[in-house]
Formats: sequence, structure tokens, C-alpha cells
Amino acid sequence: MHTKSPPGEQTTTKSPRSDAPRVGFVSLGCPKALVDSERILTRLRAEGYQISPDYDGADVVVVNTCGFINSAKQESLDAIGEALTENGRVIVTGCLGVEEERIRREHPNVLAVTGPHQYEAVVSAIHDVVPPQHDPFVDLVPPEGLRLTPRHYAYLKISEGCNNRCSFCIIPSLRGDLMSRPAGDVLREAERLVDAGVKELLVISQDTSAYGVDLKYAESTWQDRQVRTRFFDLCRELGELDAWVRLHYVYPYPHVDEVIPLMAEGRILPYLDIPFQHASPSVLKAMRRPAHQEKTLDRIASWRRICPELALRSTFIVGFPGETDEDFELLLEWLTEARLNRVGCFRYEPVDGAAANAIPGAVADEVKDERWHRFMACQQEVSRELLHEKVGRSIDVIVDEVDDEGALCRSKWDAPEIDGSVFLNGETGVAAGELHKVRVVHADEYDLWAER
Repeated sequence: MHTKSPPGEQTTTKSPRSDAPRVGFVSLGCPKALVDSERILTRLRAEGYQISPDYDGADVVVVNTCGFINSAKQESLDAIGEALTENGRVIVTGCLGVEEERIRREHPNVLAVTGPHQYEAVVSAIHDVVPPQHDPFVDLVPPEGLRLTPRHYAYLKISEGCNNRCSFCIIPSLRGDLMSRPAGDVLREAERLVDAGVKELLVISQDTSAYGVDLKYAESTWQDRQVRTRFFDLCRELGELDAWVRLHYVYPYPHVDEVIPLMAEGRILPYLDIPFQHASPSVLKAMRRPAHQEKTLDRIASWRRICPELALRSTFIVGFPGETDEDFELLLEWLTEARLNRVGCFRYEPVDGAAANAIPGAVADEVKDERWHRFMACQQEVSRELLHEKVGRSIDVIVDEVDDEGALCRSKWDAPEIDGSVFLNGETGVAAGELHKVRVVHADEYDLWAER
């Protein structure tokens, strides 16, 4: 059973002319970077370019890099090196692009370097290498643009940048402060995606619940009315579209409470992706994160009273500078009590330019490893218990892939690529993007098995 859809564009338009210039694309990093790649690809196709699936067939290769942590930077540098070896004509963009000197020091033969969400600069660099050859009145793209995800789901980016200053993060220096898109623009894009067959909208940004604060929640036109550029208002309007709506990267500000009734009513999915990062007040303070873990547990309990079906996903960091054994034990206790549905955990890794680098009390790598394994074992048991509670229940799933072994699906509690799956073994009479009601027959610590 495949667990990942092959990359590539989804389009119903005619193929560009065979003599059109061809661009290869390597997209690394988070879904926000993926959206940047989609915007660049959409612009290129609108100008008549073909998208090459391999290095050999490309006239130039664009590498959209990640620069969040040092290991991601190295992965990006390695990808640039591979593209240079395989093709020789490479343009670099994305978050690592802010370190142009480092890129050119390691790879002096790159043709151009641009930073994150600098779409015009990327396209201009491509024009310099391979000028477009097209007729814009003939070479058209779908109104929803080109995407790198399967046809039935799409990422909906609502803002750029971030106003937070977490000590372990350099995103504001890479992508700037919060810049929200007007609600009307976001909703029109969402409507185009749904009209094109998208069944699930994954709302993303660096800080989704801060949406609109930079615009002072200004109103914009949507259909026949004015809609505020505000988290709740956007969720309410998205809930009127005929698609699943999933919320990612939601900081637990007080006004997040307002969207829980929308989930209970079935207007948006009962799913919140909240990056808690830790539970120890001293560690959270060092991280420059909200440090009220007791109140957070109370709020989680309140949310579940309103919406019992709510699933919570989060990420945590172990081995942060200054994290003591007591801090870590508190984290495990909190995790057991919170009973989060889906959890990811990272060993702390220094990031060039992050304020956390100056915090004393570095944790040894072997201690980080030991804590990571204990954390994952603790959460694995929580996840196993929660998933086994679903055995015998009928649930809604969306089909992601089908092959001769059966169908790979997801429940409303699972986001693509990062959460679990629902397997329909032997079920080949369904198609990707379809919604079905199934009965859960088996569970392990991460996934479900079901039958129609």
C-alpha cells in the first residue's frame, strides 16, 4: 500500500507546446513552502513554461529551500548540490535564501539566490536563464492554479510571517512579521479550489489564530457581504463551503475558544493543531512561550465538553537548554493528563541566529535521545488507548490512494502526511477524494483498519 502520492501537478488544461522551456522543481520544507512553490509553478505555467519531472529534461532547476534548523539547512544545501550535479543550471529560493553568502560559498555555480515568498524575483531569474515562449491568450492554467498535492486536498495559506519571538525560532528573521491576506481573497481562493474538486482545505500559516491582527481585522468583500479578517470569521465562512476544513498551527489564544462550537456543529473539522512545545513553566519561559500549562489543561477539558469528538495534535521539544530531569518528568505527567491524539517530538537542535543559543545548560545528546524515547513511549500508550476506543464505531473517512491491495484513507482526526491512516484492505471499488462511512475493526498505536 502506498503511503505517499507521487509529486506532480494536477491540471485539466491542454499540454503546453513541445518547444516551451522546461523548469524542474525541488520543494523542501513545510507546507507553507509548498504553497510558495505552487504559486511559482502557477505563474510559470501561465507564462507557457512546462514543468519537468526530472533533471535531464529541465532547462533550469529551481530549489525551494528550508532554513528552519541546521539539519534542514544541510538538506537544502545537499539538494542544491545534487541539482547542480544532475543539471548544472540551478536557481535557489526559499528560507535558506536569506543566507546567500553561505549558499554561494558552498555552491558558487548557482545562477541566482532569492529569499522566501519572493515570487517575482524567482520568475525574473528564470526569465534571465530561459525566456518564456508563449501566447498568454492561448496558454492558460486552471483558475485554482497548479498544485503539488493530490487533487482532493489543498493547503490554504492565510498569512505570511509571525509576530512571536520564540527563542528557538528564526522564522520572523526569515519571513518577517505577520502579514495577513484579506478575508475576501482567502475565501475566493478557497471557493476556486472547492469548485475544482478539492474536498479538504488545510488552513496554514505561521500563526493561524493571530490572523488579521496586523490588518486590525479589517473588513473585505466576500460575495454580497463584508467579512472581517479575523480567525473566527474566516473559519465560519470556510465552514459554509462544501469541503472539510482543517486548522493547523493554532496558538491557544483565548479567542480560539470561539471556534470550538463550529466544530461541534460540524462546520469545520474537530481538529486543532496547537504547537504546545513543552509543559514546564521554566522551559516555556526560556522558550518565550505561554507558560500556563494548568490553565491549558482546563481549556482542553472545556473544549472537549463542548466538542467531544475534538482531536488535538501538537509538537514538543525535548532537551531544550536548561531542561532538568524535573522539567522533563513534568512534561510526561502533563502529556499523560492531556491525552493528545497526535503528537510529534523533536530533540532540541541549535539554529544559527536563534536566541536560545545563548541559554546556558546545554543538554547532552545522549540525554536528549533518552528523553525522546521515553516521551514517544508515553505518547504511544496514550495514542493506543484513544484509537482502540474507536473500534466498533462508524466513522467518516476520505480516500487518499487506491491500489490492488485496497484503499488508504484518513479520518477527520488525521491530517495528510503527518498523522495516522485508516486502511480498507481489499477495498478497490473506491476512488481518491471520495468520502465514505466505514466501521473500525482494528487499531494499533497509530492507525486504524476498517471495512465498508
